[in-house]
Amino acid sequence: MDIFEKCRKFPTARALREMDLFPYFRELQSRQDTEVIMEGKRRIMLGSNNYLGLTTDPEIIAAAHKALDEYGTGCSGSRLLNGTLILHQQFEKEMAEFLHKEDVVTFSTGFQSNLGIISAIVGRGDYVICDKENHASIYDACKLSYGKMLRYNHNDMEALEKQLQKVPDNAGCLIVTDGVFSMGGDIADLPQICRLAKQYGARVMVDDAHGLGVVGEGGRGTASYYGLEDEVDIYMGTFSKSLASLGGYMAAPHEVCEYVRCASRPYMFSASVTPVGIAVATAALRKMKAHPEIVDRLQHISAYMREKLLEKGIRIRLSETPIIPIFTYDPIRTLQIQKELYERGVYVNATLPPAVAPGECLLRTSLMATHTEAQIDEAVGIIADVLSHYDLDAPPDVDFTLVTQ
Repeated sequence: MDIFEKCRKFPTARALREMDLFPYFRELQSRQDTEVIMEGKRRIMLGSNNYLGLTTDPEIIAAAHKALDEYGTGCSGSRLLNGTLILHQQFEKEMAEFLHKEDVVTFSTGFQSNLGIISAIVGRGDYVICDKENHASIYDACKLSYGKMLRYNHNDMEALEKQLQKVPDNAGCLIVTDGVFSMGGDIADLPQICRLAKQYGARVMVDDAHGLGVVGEGGRGTASYYGLEDEVDIYMGTFSKSLASLGGYMAAPHEVCEYVRCASRPYMFSASVTPVGIAVATAALRKMKAHPEIVDRLQHISAYMREKLLEKGIRIRLSETPIIPIFTYDPIRTLQIQKELYERGVYVNATLPPAVAPGECLLRTSLMATHTEAQIDEAVGIIADVLSHYDLDAPPDVDFTLVTQ
């Protein structure tokens, strides 16, 4: 059998293109900002993770130019060998201080951070326990490790405890959870997770990709939000959201970081973050520390949009984050609504299985601190008008099995 046979028979993209409902790979022709030019037309951007709006900040752009001039375009090697710059060391020191941790390790991407951390920490005979709505990179990291993965229903602490009870006394155990969940925007029940971890002798790792710059004191993330910075053993985060760059990090005790540096294959065998990437992340971190009011502004504009959506009778998941999901339930209808919004100048993300459970499709909207009330008013008006033409209580009238394969 030809190994490419599965490629020829893959129906999803082809079928959605034939229906003119393929929502992906839209071409940006401008900066990542609150308004963009996408495929020749102005769109209000409600589908970005640029939470603090720093991708267009003049100070951040200046830091990128300076790094490019001083260090060139790339490092051409791993951190282990020739790829460590003083810029990497500076960022790790400053991020560790900001997060109140002993040490920080940087990775080339956020996805790779989870791969590198979990595959190194969870060894043969160990257990890793995951919330079912954790990010895909966590699941792939568990596959890369030699440990046994157990899952619990989303934010269900009784289910978590039942899984903890399955772990042998002589086995190591790591509980891994998103801090802010990327699709629903809700926040992990970290107080109960930490309580159970202590009770059962497990360690806690929080993926704070969507928490840094969003919640907590000055944007320090989920553990800070709950006052549990001393209870969370490992933070993972990314540069590609609040830090306006590309890369990722791990914050943990020094001995854990040293172990990962010497045991993590994704870390040891990947080129380091580029000079521009690490310089931008550092500049964004410094901006966030110097201007915590940016985080406050993000909270304000997020609350403003939730209020406006609720005033229009639109069903959303309530949270305290800039991720605001609008429930649309089935895939085809979700894609139809997303297309109409796009055509009318509002970009949102159509979220389908496997990113969400079947029957729980949604439009994922996300805010930036730099959005204005006027932009939100315009976007909410368009969203409400488009949704008014759909009966979201009715069952789908199209076979949507093709988008869940």
